[in-house]
Parts: sequence; C-alpha cells; structure tokens
Amino acid sequence: MNKWFLLVALCALLARGERPNVLFICIDDLRPQLNCYGEDIMVTPNLDKLAATGRLFRNHYVQVPTCGASRFALWSGRRPSKSGALGNGSFSMLPKTDTPDAHTLPQLLRKNGYTTASIGKVSHSPDGKVYPYGGDGDGPLEMPFSWDDTAMPLGRWVTGWDTFFAYADGTSRTQRQKNKTPWPPVEMHEGDDKSYPDGWIAEAAVAKLKALKAGEKPFFYAVGFFKPHLPFTAPKRYWDLYDRSKIQLAPAPGKPEGINKASWHSSGEMFKYGHRSDDRRNDPAHLRKLRHAYYACVSYTDAQVGKVLAALDEQGLRENTVVVVWGDHGWHLGDNAIWGKHSLYDRALKSAFIVRTPGMKHPGVPTEGVIESLDIYPTIAELCRAPAPSYLTGRSFVRLLEDPAAPGKNGALGYWKNGRTLRSGAWRITEYSKGSPAVELYSHSADPHETRNVASRHPELVQKLLEQLRADQPAFIR
Repeated sequence: MNKWFLLVALCALLARGERPNVLFICIDDLRPQLNCYGEDIMVTPNLDKLAATGRLFRNHYVQVPTCGASRFALWSGRRPSKSGALGNGSFSMLPKTDTPDAHTLPQLLRKNGYTTASIGKVSHSPDGKVYPYGGDGDGPLEMPFSWDDTAMPLGRWVTGWDTFFAYADGTSRTQRQKNKTPWPPVEMHEGDDKSYPDGWIAEAAVAKLKALKAGEKPFFYAVGFFKPHLPFTAPKRYWDLYDRSKIQLAPAPGKPEGINKASWHSSGEMFKYGHRSDDRRNDPAHLRKLRHAYYACVSYTDAQVGKVLAALDEQGLRENTVVVVWGDHGWHLGDNAIWGKHSLYDRALKSAFIVRTPGMKHPGVPTEGVIESLDIYPTIAELCRAPAPSYLTGRSFVRLLEDPAAPGKNGALGYWKNGRTLRSGAWRITEYSKGSPAVELYSHSADPHETRNVASRHPELVQKLLEQLRADQPAFIR
C-alpha cells in the first residue's frame, strides 16, 4: 500500500485536472555541509525544514566535479561517457535548432504543456547566456528552446558574469583582474542580503512565483543561487552565526598516499582569489577563516532559499508543487590538501540533494539509496507525467520518494579528464588512462576520508569493481 501512496496523491491531482508544479533550486558548490546532514555547527534552518518535510538523500553523486558538465548531465539526463560532456562548455553540444526530441528536462516539460522559467545560475553561465569565458559580450541561451522566460537581476553590477564573482561595492573579480587591482578571497559586509546578487535573485524569484501562480499552465521554475561559490562573500550577520574558534579544520588535511598525479591538484581556483604564493596554505588561522567564510555563505544562501519557500507557501502553491534543492557538486575545504572541486574524491562528487513531493509518504525520513544527478531528469518527467526520451541514461528514482527504505543504485559513476570513478558500497575505485598507478581503491569503512590507495592489497576486489566501472551503467538494486 505504502509504495503506491505517491502515485495515489498524484492521481488525485490528475482528478482535479492538475499536474504538479516544480520549483527547482540549484546551489553552486554545495557539499552536504548542512545541519540536516549531521553537520551540527551549521546554521541552515530553511534547508533543514525542507529536509524535515521532504526526502533528504544521503548518497547523491554528481557526474562531473565542475559546474558546466555537472549541470549538463543533470538537464540532459545523459552520462558524460555517452555525451562527451566533461567541461564547462558542455552546453554548446545542444542542437542550435529545435527538434522533436527534448534535449533538456525543461524543454521536455515545455513541449508537454508547462510554462518554464529560470533565474540565476541554472546552466553554466550566471544568467544562462553564452559568454566568452571572462564575461565580455552577450549571446544566445545556453539551453535554447528550454525556457519561456529567463532572468538575472543585475543589481549594482554591470553584466551577468560580473554578478557571479561579485563584491559588495559593485565590482567583480573579473573587473578587478582587468584593472589589475586586488580581489580578496573573502568579504564580510555590513549591508543587507542585497549586498550580493543572491539577495536580488531571491527577491525576483518571490515576485515571479506570484506571476506563475496566475498562469493557466503548471510551471517549472528553476532558481540558481551562486553562493557558496567563490569568492566567499556574505553579509556580516551570517558570519556572526559562527564562533570561529569552534570551527574545526579538515579531518584529513594531507595529500593522499599512493595516488596517480591526476588525482590531486594544487587548488588553483581557491588560491587565485587574493593569493599569489603558497605562504598561507599551512596557516591554521587563515584556513579556519576560509572555512568560516564558506559556512557564512551557506547560511546566507539558506536564508535566500527560505524566502522563496515562504513565498511558495504564501501563494498557496505548496500542496501542488514538487520542490527540489540540488548542489551541483561538492567541495574540498582543505580535505585531502585540496581547496575546491575538480577531483574524483567523495568530497567533490557528493553533494546536497533534497526533494519534497505533494502527498509524500514518510516525510522527514532520509534515504541511504544511491542516486546520480542524471537520474533527476527521468524522475521529474515521471512526476509530471511527461514521456521521457528513450535515449536517457538516467533512471527514475520515484520509488525512493515513495519509500525511503527502498534500495538505490549499486553504484555511482564520476568522470574527470582522463579518469573515471565508481563509488559502490563501502568502496571507491578510480581508473586513469594515463600515469601510474592506473588504479586507486579506497575503503570507506576503514578510511572514510580517502587518504590511502589500497588497490594493491585487494586484487580480486579491484578486478570485480573494475568490471562494474567499465560497464558504465549502474543499475537500481531490485
């Protein structure tokens, strides 16, 4: 009976001539660093409340540890090994002319009677438009034929790209680069939430929900927040939520042992923000400040999410809206001696993911079931009763929304440059096409922070996991 509860609820909506709306919130660089994930130091009341009324996924993995390719896998429902999408320019692979096929999830819903709209960073660029990397100029949409409406409030900044790297004075990292002026890695500002673009995005999203409610069609609304992406900038009151002296540094701050050189990087993304040398990488006070800054940014974004969810309730839309919160990948906060993403470790591939559906059974009960980001497309399609394309490599996880105790996939795959990785049960195996060692194996039961490659100790297990990795298609456990 329980497994049919969600279907019954959706059938009730159908009986009233309705299909559910979808509010899809994307958050950049959001690892599972939330109170509801057991991170007790975190102040994230709005996301915690959503988790308490929805389904928190403890084992959600993205496909690629970089923004553009991760989001391409999400919206296309296709595995990177099939699409070839491994970089931030992945959206250029979408057809430039409309076709009968639905190449993105919002395009599918638009073809099936939904109004589709987006605001903020939903694809790769901050406003969904094609820019030369660095922000000069304007171009067509990264996801053509997907949206009825796109928006990005500029506030005090000059371009959409500037909003992504914004400082409170109206400048951005890109502008400061051109002007050869310093840009700090962190900033604390005395102003209100609109000191930074996410406050403007939340305000505009609240207004848009009112307009979408007035429409005659169900809607799919994607809202993309920037923080906690670099630079770590947030209003002072979010910094004040934390006592820096109580913030712990990474539990495994050393470079892993016995690895392929492609497994590790020197944190260029982090240390180009205000750093010109390695002189502070081993300064505990400085590293604690950086973690504090990330936490403040997460709490700032949590507050913006809260505004949007409150507006959903105020408009009377809660009972007929699927709500999704998705982190586009994780982030190392000094873990494995890395600051940033761009690795094939759990810290970069595991991200926050929460779903709430109308009439959800067992709300507030998390699931341990493994899912991949590319499974989201067919899941939303099923919930909205839209026929998903047959070429999708993702698979629906509606049964985990019905029953949190249901099994998930037998593994999750990740891809980066010349490597690919599989997280299966308590093991992570990574294989590289270049360099030595070609294979890395980590035991999460003995070494949860992935500090030692133990492939040489488990040759039979390595062969078994390599077969699963090379099959390139994890399946849901039956």
